[in-house]
Amino acid sequence: MGRYLIRRLIQSFFTLAAISIVIFGILSLAPGDPLGEFATNPNISPTLQAQIRESYGLDEPVHVQYISWAREWVTGNWGRSFGGAGDVRDYVFGRVPVTLAVIGSSFLVGLLIAIPIGVLSAVKQYSAFDQLATTFAFLGFSIPTFFSGIVLIYIFSVRLLDTPFALPFVFNSQVDDVWGNVKQAILPVAVLAMFNAAGLMRFVRASMLETLNQDYVRTARAKGLRERLVIVAHAMRNALIPVVTIIALRLPGVFGGAIITETIFRIPGIGSALITAINNSDTPVVMSITFAVAVLVVLFNIVADVLYAFLDPRIAYD
Repeated sequence: MGRYLIRRLIQSFFTLAAISIVIFGILSLAPGDPLGEFATNPNISPTLQAQIRESYGLDEPVHVQYISWAREWVTGNWGRSFGGAGDVRDYVFGRVPVTLAVIGSSFLVGLLIAIPIGVLSAVKQYSAFDQLATTFAFLGFSIPTFFSGIVLIYIFSVRLLDTPFALPFVFNSQVDDVWGNVKQAILPVAVLAMFNAAGLMRFVRASMLETLNQDYVRTARAKGLRERLVIVAHAMRNALIPVVTIIALRLPGVFGGAIITETIFRIPGIGSALITAINNSDTPVVMSITFAVAVLVVLFNIVADVLYAFLDPRIAYD
């Protein structure tokens, strides 16, 4: 296991280096000036503009800018925002708690819905419960989040405005009481939880159906084990192996935020910060967010590989 992890970490280093080069290269080729109004404002002298560019390192060639960014990013200095957000590291980490609270809660709720429903749907294949769960799944991942978000806003924030069931649709980060935060997070959490649960439930069901037909499951039943023990200890444990990969790939999205949902509900999270930075050609912010998500994707893939060995004793890494 140790040698395997060392090999994966070395591969991950070169993978992340290639990803950072590609992202930085694309951003350097993007149209627009990173300085925005400072570059076009006739009231700012060319000398002052040159000084501003020099302070941000924009007067250097692209490869020199990349090397400087990579060296500083590794040491924890993510640079300064071109859009006036100040220190990029503080700016990004300041939005992480909101993203984790809303997007993380929706991801957890989606898991709690998808896994038991997917397992029961496979166990009760072709039953009324299975048909209902399948219909819910198809509706869940067929309806875009921006549409379901608008529908929920119309129902709970417009039609039910003067009732006890009314919910706010604009996220207010100044709210400091627990119930107020829970109340304003219900709509975005419901939208994302439904979307996440729908797709994941189909994976769980398909994997569980394949596992239930395996010889070791039939052997466990032939030995006289209780059906619940057969499902949980034998079938479900092995069925979750491919599901772990899906969960590991989706977990970085929790930290990366949900761009569309955060935009609809005005959530001051990572996703909305990324959109704002792209619109403002704010390269340090865009690079920090996208590269941080790339790092998380690589790390969670390694974690998924390690979990395989715990879920299935047949898997061993030499």
